[in-house]
Amino acid sequence: MGINILGYRPAGYAYLLENLGLTGMPHWHTSFVSSAGTHKSKVYDSAIEDIYPIRYWPGEKYGAHLEFALKYDGVNLGLLARIFEHVPREALVEYIKSKPTGKYARRIWFFYEFLTGNRLPIGDITSGNYVEALDAGQYFTVRNGERSQRHRIVNNLLGPGFFCPIIRRTEKLSRLNSADLIKKCEDIVTAYPPELLRRALSYLYNKETKSSFGIEHIKPNASRTEKFIAALELAEKEDFCEKKHLIDLQSQIVDPRFKDSNYRVSQNYVGQAVAYQKEIIHFICPKPEDLPSLMSGLIESHKRMKAGKVSPLIHAAAIAYGFVFLHPFEDGNGRIHRFLIHNILSLQGMVPRGLMFPVSAVMLRNQADYDASLEAFSRPLLQLIDYRLDEMGQMTVENDTSCWYQYMDMTVQAEALYEFVTKTIEEEIVEELSFLASYDKTRKAIQDIIDMPDRLIDLFIQLCLQNNGRLSERKRSAHFDFLTDEELAAMEQAVKDGYGREQRRKNN
Repeated sequence: MGINILGYRPAGYAYLLENLGLTGMPHWHTSFVSSAGTHKSKVYDSAIEDIYPIRYWPGEKYGAHLEFALKYDGVNLGLLARIFEHVPREALVEYIKSKPTGKYARRIWFFYEFLTGNRLPIGDITSGNYVEALDAGQYFTVRNGERSQRHRIVNNLLGPGFFCPIIRRTEKLSRLNSADLIKKCEDIVTAYPPELLRRALSYLYNKETKSSFGIEHIKPNASRTEKFIAALELAEKEDFCEKKHLIDLQSQIVDPRFKDSNYRVSQNYVGQAVAYQKEIIHFICPKPEDLPSLMSGLIESHKRMKAGKVSPLIHAAAIAYGFVFLHPFEDGNGRIHRFLIHNILSLQGMVPRGLMFPVSAVMLRNQADYDASLEAFSRPLLQLIDYRLDEMGQMTVENDTSCWYQYMDMTVQAEALYEFVTKTIEEEIVEELSFLASYDKTRKAIQDIIDMPDRLIDLFIQLCLQNNGRLSERKRSAHFDFLTDEELAAMEQAVKDGYGREQRRKNN
């Protein structure tokens, strides 16, 4: 992507990166200024490229291009952190002092001190209106952020300086209405009797557990399955996004030989061996020495969003995906990532009491979309990391990569989770509850025909559903030779009547 030909000059982030000789994670918006013509806009997948007429050209100064970037390209904390490392401080001070009350100048000043931890030699502003660090109309933000009197800025960011995700209010996410999703859940709950919901809950816990392990192609034993289900049952009662709870959770859901007592201390990566000493690298995790700060920031960000009444789904996306990208443990990161989605959605009141979302089942059913949500971050990140592998497959990362994990744009991941949760509510849960309701109806109808043990009723229904509503001659001889032809025909009709709609839906 990129129209950087004669007549087009990069502006904003593109100008700053080019002139400072820097590379960074791809940004969703790139700007150019044309020497002639009118404004043009082009869309490449989820990225936008704008070409502005000559009157937009900000000049050659770094400060002017930083203002242009915030105004037209949007806020990218990772790029700003890298740019601030290389822009001369004098240029920043000169620019900020030239516009002491300008909202973009104050934001640049605030972001510099927030991201670098260094203080510019500029006196505090003593009067004037406060400006939000992020425009709440364009970004998801915390409510009632703290006020920075020095800059006259309201800090409404989603996290602290050492881990602060950004999520934009895209067209898709602008349709996100937590109250509407909660209402859909409540309508589902009230449509079924309490006894059926209690039975469904046990089944949904089991399905979620198997699906979460299944995404990683793992078949857990009975003990690990029971421990994961036990943790899911606590998800609506306890906040697991604390270091001790995360370590305890990891020890419960992995093979005891691979449980951790702290965050990992070795360089980890996700790869695929294709030949002896040849491996395809899919994702490189943060350096172990960066983990304590990153994880502390993740946990602080969680608390900040919880207190700041951020949309439960946005909150869950930022923390759960943030966790899996930080990959703090040697094993179990993916399962904990999916567990945190349940934990946060439950604690934030999106999941009604007595119900749970089998989100992993939807992710497993739509694995290409789930993988794409992970690769949207992991794939471009690979281009920014210098590493080497020794003959034993041990990795060493040779450059500083921490800022790309500290300041992730998780808009794509939030959009993906929104789709997964919507499908979970509108399809997965409804299908499972409808199936159980059909079972109750069919079971009663069969009992009215012949009073068989529950075990045989279950078997009869299962065998008929596997054979388009009919019992095969072989299965009849093996298990139901005591039935008369009239009883068999009536029971088969009961299955067709009870499950006809579900069968038609599956066939379609």
